[in-house]
Amino acid sequence: MIAREWKARCPMAKKEGFIAYLYETGVKDTSATEGFKGAQIFGREVDELTFEVTLITYWPTRESIIAFAGQDIEVAKLYPEDDEYELDPDTFVRHYDVIENHWV
Repeated sequence: MIAREWKARCPMAKKEGFIAYLYETGVKDTSATEGFKGAQIFGREVDELTFEVTLITYWPTRESIIAFAGQDIEVAKLYPEDDEYELDPDTFVRHYDVIENHWV
């Protein structure tokens, strides 16, 4: 299994709206792609003004990631409305081989 990690930062005041928007864009699009295995969203306050979101999606193969992201899977898939949330998005993603996935 492969984990695909993307991060973005937004103003604290845009936090709730951005998380809802992330569900309507990135999470909705990935979950509609064949091979999608799941997603997690993490958030943290960077400072008093900035909130950072990490989206991790899970895939069985690189080919399934290509079906979502296109040939260059290292490039982040961004959306036209991102500017409404004053995002500072990473324009790249990282991929990890999942070595262990153990839930109690």
